[in-house]
Amino acid sequence: MGTERLFVVSAIAVAAFFISAWLTHRFTRPSSWLYLLDHPNERSLHARPTPRMGGVAILATCYLCAGAALMYLGSGSAALLWLGFAGLVVGGISFIDDRAGVAAAYRLGAHTAAAAMVVLGGLAFSRIELPGAVFGVQPFVGALASGLFIVWMINLYNFMDGMDGFAGGMAMFGFGTLAILGWRAEHETFALLSGVTAASGAGFLAFNFPPARIFMGDVGSSTLGLFAGAFTLWGARDGVFPLWVGVLVFSPFVADATVTLARRFVRGEKVWQAHKSHYYQRLVQLGWGHRKTVLWEYVLMGACAVSAAWALSIPVHLQWIMISFWIALYALLVFFVNWLERRHGLEPSPKR
Repeated sequence: MGTERLFVVSAIAVAAFFISAWLTHRFTRPSSWLYLLDHPNERSLHARPTPRMGGVAILATCYLCAGAALMYLGSGSAALLWLGFAGLVVGGISFIDDRAGVAAAYRLGAHTAAAAMVVLGGLAFSRIELPGAVFGVQPFVGALASGLFIVWMINLYNFMDGMDGFAGGMAMFGFGTLAILGWRAEHETFALLSGVTAASGAGFLAFNFPPARIFMGDVGSSTLGLFAGAFTLWGARDGVFPLWVGVLVFSPFVADATVTLARRFVRGEKVWQAHKSHYYQRLVQLGWGHRKTVLWEYVLMGACAVSAAWALSIPVHLQWIMISFWIALYALLVFFVNWLERRHGLEPSPKR
């Protein structure tokens, strides 16, 4: 990337941060037409009504700055067009849900339609690449697996948006890492759009870091989940990184949400109902609070980012050691939270 192009794309990313921060600040004001309060309930971790339309600022900034970036680069594709439509579908149903509520079946239908758009655009599994091995995937199986992956990423990101600074931090660390990987692979479009998304999340985070002045709501969490899944498929398709590296980048969310859902399913709980049994929520309730918990989560996100960047330059056997390390670490973290609860006399409750 030449000096001039590097300057321009960096300027676009910086502009994304300030535009997102400005819009987010506007939406914290009662005079804003998008001022909608999230009132705490028995399943909330916050104690006072807080605006929840920060996701509109993130999404609007992403579309505005991504459009400017693509015009400057003179690049674009059917995949990005379909992804743009998918983002509008998820953002639209989420906006309605934030304001008036939408039945779970309709939300799932919209998420499935958005996933289908991403797959139709060409972002689908064609192979599974692990260290030292590549496995081909039949087109139908790849399309189905990709659609399910997208739907799960949309929902798990939404599940994990329950603590000040958490989802915004994951956007900053996660998409920032993808931007670095794209830059190293000389994939300008991927790097810039990832950077714009990271900067948009960071601008929102300026007002969402504990104690939060605004939440992103479903508009932000669901669309960021869509982008996380789609960008992971995109990077794997174009050889920016193997699929497992993209999953590692977002593993602080993937691991918590997946293990929590499996745990609730095994215990016979209604997995689709709102709850406070995610591991980060349990740490907050153990007295860690939002700030301490989210700062330790940032350490975890940063470690995942460094591992993902390092993974592409190490031998196969070290990649397998890295994968084993992260599996073992997440298992230890699960046991750690369970141990803390037992130590405090707080055995996990099926109703949480």
